[in-house]
Amino acid sequence: MVRKEDVVKIAGKLMDDSKFVRNIGIVAHIDHGKTTLSDNMIAANGLISQELSGKQCFMDSYSLEQERGITINASNISLISKIDGTDYLINLIDTPGHVDFGGDVIRAMRAVDGAVVVIDIVEGVMPQTETVLKEALREYVKPILFFNKVDRLVNELKIDFDEMQRRFVKVISAVNQIILKNAPEEFRDKWQVKVQDDSVGFGSAYNNWAVTMSSMQKTKIGFKDVYEFCQKGDQKTLAQKSPLAEVLIGMVVKHIPNPIQAQKYRVPKIWKGDLTSEEGKAMLNCDPNGPFAMMVTDVVVDPHAGDVVTGRIFSGRVNKGDELILVGQNKKAKIQQMALFMGPDRIPIDGLSAGNIGSILGLKEAYAGNAIASKEIQEFEQFMTNVEPVITMSVEAKDPKQLPKLIEAVKQVVKEDPNVRVNINPDTGEHLISGMGELHLEIVRYRLEHDMKIPLDVSPPIVLYNEAITKQSQLIWAKSPNKHNKFKMIIQPVPPAVLEKLKEFKLNGKIRENKDEDKIQKLMEAGIEKEEAKKTWALNNNSLIINRTRGVIHIGEVKELLVQAFMEATNEGPLAKEKVCGIIIYIEDAILHEDAIHRGPAQIIPCMTRGIYAGLMTADPIILEPKQKLFITIPNDFMGSMTKELQSRRVQMEDMKTEGDDTIIITKAPVRELIGFSAAARAASQGRAIWTAEYWGYEPLPKELQKKVVAEIRTRKGMDPEPKRAEEYMDE
Repeated sequence: MVRKEDVVKIAGKLMDDSKFVRNIGIVAHIDHGKTTLSDNMIAANGLISQELSGKQCFMDSYSLEQERGITINASNISLISKIDGTDYLINLIDTPGHVDFGGDVIRAMRAVDGAVVVIDIVEGVMPQTETVLKEALREYVKPILFFNKVDRLVNELKIDFDEMQRRFVKVISAVNQIILKNAPEEFRDKWQVKVQDDSVGFGSAYNNWAVTMSSMQKTKIGFKDVYEFCQKGDQKTLAQKSPLAEVLIGMVVKHIPNPIQAQKYRVPKIWKGDLTSEEGKAMLNCDPNGPFAMMVTDVVVDPHAGDVVTGRIFSGRVNKGDELILVGQNKKAKIQQMALFMGPDRIPIDGLSAGNIGSILGLKEAYAGNAIASKEIQEFEQFMTNVEPVITMSVEAKDPKQLPKLIEAVKQVVKEDPNVRVNINPDTGEHLISGMGELHLEIVRYRLEHDMKIPLDVSPPIVLYNEAITKQSQLIWAKSPNKHNKFKMIIQPVPPAVLEKLKEFKLNGKIRENKDEDKIQKLMEAGIEKEEAKKTWALNNNSLIINRTRGVIHIGEVKELLVQAFMEATNEGPLAKEKVCGIIIYIEDAILHEDAIHRGPAQIIPCMTRGIYAGLMTADPIILEPKQKLFITIPNDFMGSMTKELQSRRVQMEDMKTEGDDTIIITKAPVRELIGFSAAARAASQGRAIWTAEYWGYEPLPKELQKKVVAEIRTRKGMDPEPKRAEEYMDE
């Protein structure tokens, strides 16, 4: 067995020459064999025994991962591989396949330059396969394809050789269609995967063998030989003659670009600073001698060492004791230690160079998405995703004495998993924890109760709704409590095309005059007219506040208060205190008292908030509910019971197709109706149904349910069941 420290020592020498570095992510649908594939690469380095390769799941080190047999956290490892006598450093990230942990995949894609897309050839392209492939392409990450579990075609499905070939062609075609539609325009043809050039591999990770066109020529083992070996049950011989690790590493070195090549086209996409500046040139050229620049993609809180920040280094080199800037936070921190992750272990290293993925200790205030640099630079673009938390649970410490411990534990969970959102109910003191699905919340609860030893009282899952409007509001004159200040406003829905762009750009917060030109530019790209984009004061939940006033003295002095009121009103709407999305508030005119003492926060904020609420209530407000797309594979014998179960949950059937003895059902379903669906699906199919879900977005709740759901939410939040009318806000 090889010591991890020895691997890291060699990695430290190799990382200084980026030509010999490859940064890859292993991505796939759940249970398609990512971690098993990683085992083969790790065994080739001598870090685990060959006998355990494909079975140990070395990268699934968290106890719950081992217990459930799924990957929950993205896991990093640095490996040394020799091809044609040359050593290469492979920085590998094994990512989760379950949709609830898709945030880990998105963050991993920022760190890597290539993705090994693993597909269980029996199941083909599944929903999460498509999702992770699209995420990779959005981040300008080049894909290669690996067909796993090829032996199952022969031994389980009993298909003949010709049918096996047809299946390969069909799935390759499906993958290439996704690449054609979603890859950056300049790479749509170049990144098509082909058997002929070794960008497609075939094998069985569990049985440790693989083949490509080049390996077949070298070993003289063709597809017919593979078919016969599988049919005879002699996959050990196949693994000896054509080992998976050797074949896969050959594919990676040949097709995944090194950091010098990749950063030339990736940096302009993920960093919008001046590319002709010192730091811009250094990042474009992956220059280890330039200013240090790193983007944080992951944070782990070690109980002994503190925050361990992991990310991609785009330029420069860093050593122990160097002082770095947390960009945008006006903070500096001194490096205590640098390390490479070797799966569950963190091994110290002397320095980290451009083009690599590494970890730094000592940066306590850093979060995923932050830039860390040796000088103040433009921040990196946000992670490219529209997915939002859709389900919430309320947690309280059973023992009030443990409340401080719970607060710290929740902060740690949020730092380690940015897809978790937390709000504290000021009335009850309970923590409202929001996540991507039931499983996501279940894992968060497990971490709080078992890892951090905090007994909890937990509510049943609660769905997060949004509020919106369906027409333009009436013209509203809002008066301050002292009657000395008035604001004339009108509220409109954001046009659908503009709303889609705002979601894509993920713009939020204040827009500073003469400083946030990039935000103004993006507003114009989204479809907002130039003059209005320049007069936009702030954005929140894809809503905008725009100043249309002319010649109003003192408007600048109350601007911050008006923006604060806008933020408060769009975070908690008038219908049910849910987020208000997709509205534009135009301030048309204002009358302000000359004396500043009469236009302070106590006058302006409630005036503006009530005015916004009144306007929204005149614009036919509605509740939007989150939906997920369901993909269910079920034996034909259980179709009747499953259809009955689905019909009771307000699903919209989108497609239904038969493949052999199974039926694949594609539906769109409200998240609310999917609470408890796992147990019901198992009962309806005697445990034979396989289903996955992906985030779809928000859609209007059916008209007949609007009043009922509003009353339920308001009652749960301790309010009157009936929302106030517009007139009541104006009379206060």
